[in-house]
Amino acid sequence: MYPKFQHCTQRSDKMTRPVREILKEVKELAIEYYETTGKPLGITGEIGEFAASEIMGLELTGARQEGYDAIRSSDGSRIQVKARRLVSVNPGRVPKIDTDKEFDSVMLVMLGKDYEVREIWEARREAVITRLDEPGSKARNERRSMGVSQFKSIATKVWPL
Repeated sequence: MYPKFQHCTQRSDKMTRPVREILKEVKELAIEYYETTGKPLGITGEIGEFAASEIMGLELTGARQEGYDAIRSSDGSRIQVKARRLVSVNPGRVPKIDTDKEFDSVMLVMLGKDYEVREIWEARREAVITRLDEPGSKARNERRSMGVSQFKSIATKVWPL
């Protein structure tokens, strides 16, 4: 899937081979489900987390880890991973960012209709909180969500470079 990015340890590589195969099937089913029902299957986040771990060399945390989904081994930073699948011209909103928990940055994985990664953006915690706290938007202030374009304006594109 991403042969250029072989950051996984031997143990992780043994675990990810079956996951790659499973996700390939799940993506196909999710596309078929969306085409049939017009509704998403709800797997975008998991696909985004796995893709970010492979491409960016992150170590995923266990299920239900509060505040962050992955750790960057090079510096130990804790990352909330968010994913967005582009199915129309409007990129929509970044899923809710939990600013009450500990994390160092937010990584946004942009997926195409085929669930393949198109871009990855990363924003520091301080910039995310400042943007979410700006007055004037109930979605930002109460729901802790911002538009994809707003996120990109405070983030750095980290893949592809």
